[in-house]
Amino acid sequence: MTTRRSRGEGGLHWDESRQRWIATATIGFDGRGKRITRKASGTTKTAAKAKLREILRDQENGTSVAAASSYTVADVVHDWLAYGLTGRSPATVSNYTTIAKKRIVAKLGGRKLRDLTADDVDRWLREASKAVSTRTLRLMHSLLNRAVRHAMARDKVMRNVVELCSVPTGRAGRRSKSLTFTQAEHLLRAAESSSMRAYIVLSLLTGARTEELRAMRWTHVDLTGDPDKDPPVPPSVSVLRSVRMDGETKTRRSRRRLAIPIRAVRALRAHAERSDVSTAPEDLVFATRNGTELDAHNVRRSFRRVVADAGLNAAEWTPRELRHSFVSLLSDSGVPLEHISRLVGHSGTAVTEAVYRQQLRPVLEHGAIAMDEIFPADDGDSG
Repeated sequence: MTTRRSRGEGGLHWDESRQRWIATATIGFDGRGKRITRKASGTTKTAAKAKLREILRDQENGTSVAAASSYTVADVVHDWLAYGLTGRSPATVSNYTTIAKKRIVAKLGGRKLRDLTADDVDRWLREASKAVSTRTLRLMHSLLNRAVRHAMARDKVMRNVVELCSVPTGRAGRRSKSLTFTQAEHLLRAAESSSMRAYIVLSLLTGARTEELRAMRWTHVDLTGDPDKDPPVPPSVSVLRSVRMDGETKTRRSRRRLAIPIRAVRALRAHAERSDVSTAPEDLVFATRNGTELDAHNVRRSFRRVVADAGLNAAEWTPRELRHSFVSLLSDSGVPLEHISRLVGHSGTAVTEAVYRQQLRPVLEHGAIAMDEIFPADDGDSG
């Protein structure tokens, strides 16, 4: 005699028209009090029982049953891109979307989320490490991790296997570099006939970030100073904004007022006299021909023309390396690292030292000079 299944254990019956075993389970009630039922089927009773157990297990764990059975990694990623990037800038959303679709959905998209394992993620990252840099690998891992966490918060999956996986080392990324003094001189000369002259001069001679220069207003620029004050106030620019979504600078320390060299003063005065600049709206110092804010592509394209005119390989240089060059040239001239760090808006010297300073002088002399003072050599000492 067949024993009736207990309440809450679901049911099994044979569907003659479909020639399949049907598993049925009540998983709750909707807002109107109507019973919510989930069904699954199998060609054998054993297969149908297994699916019934999955439905009941997901119900017990609090996981959305419908999602658990069909929700894929592609669904996870697309949901997160649609709802998890609120407040991000359009550039960030575009970048994340491109990487997510190209690197995640294209490789793991068809995998059901509930079946995704740590081994799957490890294999995916290891395969990608042959083609992309470590930085890109970290971003790929971070995007998938955030997408799965987004799904967990909505009861689509019970655990996040992505968090269990480490990021391997990828291909070496392109290392930033610095212009030598001679290269910098050639670049400045080549920029004299370019609409980018003031931008390049100000970037190279003050170390301001490209995102800060693109947001700069004429009200932030003082080309006269106050020579009658005691001490005299030199011409300066105030770095108060950036092109980030909130308009704020990268950090609080990035808000700074920088004295500008005579060469930069002259370049900015010549720039201000151009008719297309004087009619630019919103008081922008640097704008497109239509008077709109420059984007990164505008700057890169114009910068590469000047680089080529300077006799350098345009493909090897980017606008942000003007900032690197500023740090390195000052360092090579003996300016203390603490002063350089304040000039570029860093909170400390660690980033300036590790990332930006490309020391041009191959011999570090401080140790030898100090030891010569401590242990002076005798006149007859041949060394």
